[in-house]
Amino acid sequence: MEQAIVSAVTHDATEAKVTVAGVPDRPGIAAHLFRALADRSINVDMIVQNTSANGTTDISFTVPRVDLDDAVAAAESLSGEMGFAGVSSDSSIARVSLVGAGMKSYPGVTATMFETLAELGINIEMISTSSIRISCVVDESVVEEALRALHAAFGLGG
Repeated sequence: MEQAIVSAVTHDATEAKVTVAGVPDRPGIAAHLFRALADRSINVDMIVQNTSANGTTDISFTVPRVDLDDAVAAAESLSGEMGFAGVSSDSSIARVSLVGAGMKSYPGVTATMFETLAELGINIEMISTSSIRISCVVDESVVEEALRALHAAFGLGG
């Protein structure tokens, strides 16, 4: 049986977030958007799509901060053709992640991470999980505080 082990808390402050609002909720729209980004050699990492309401949805994703202007331009270039309501961006984000083996079989890891951030009043903007990593996008101004608190919460020291 897997034992939950958090072996590290990491961070990355080199990304930015792009949100495309009012995306028509129909097949092929996301493919068209992400193809436009790929054609500009922009690597997309975390992606979150909201639940559809009134036939539209919002899609947020992270890109390398150095590619932010190109990513926004690519999305805006599709706005008229695809019917997006708007494109916004945030270059002051950071990702904080827990890394370890066995986390998928121990739901307490996720709860502890979220509780720790909540106790500090840190808002989670995006969440991504895998069997070995739980990542949250937070405001860059609080990433150091988040790192210290998560290290303490999981007994990892400094």
